[in-house]
Amino acid sequence: MDEVAWQLEHAVECDATADFAWSFMTQVANWDDPPARFVLDGPFVAGSRGTTHMPGQPPVHWRIQEVRPGRLYTLATELDRATLSSEWRFDRAPGRGTMLTQRIMLSGENATAYMDSIAASFGANLPAGMRRIASAIAEAEARVGGPS
Repeated sequence: MDEVAWQLEHAVECDATADFAWSFMTQVANWDDPPARFVLDGPFVAGSRGTTHMPGQPPVHWRIQEVRPGRLYTLATELDRATLSSEWRFDRAPGRGTMLTQRIMLSGENATAYMDSIAASFGANLPAGMRRIASAIAEAEARVGGPS
């Protein structure tokens, strides 16, 4: 991977087991970020491709760049001579919870052309989005009778 020109990272504790959090987040049907709609073409493995659909915008194509089952996955979107990556880590927290960490990285020779728009898109929204995801995972585990 090229040198990272910009990055943003946020972590949140999730009141669900790491195994459940991993299972939940590797099922693209669980990705809930209206009005975006996500589609994965194939299994959740490195090399599989997906698409994000937003009303009134062209589809955004991405691929699963890396998967370390139960621990980490990275999604990558190719831009014009730049790459936007989103790395998700699932670490066991003290007790039975999970520390969810998302690291967003922008790299490539043309990364500076995208920095302002990427920073504006993710900078203000990442903490609240991560809290919402952690809550959705915990609620889903509670519904299926998981640990509480």
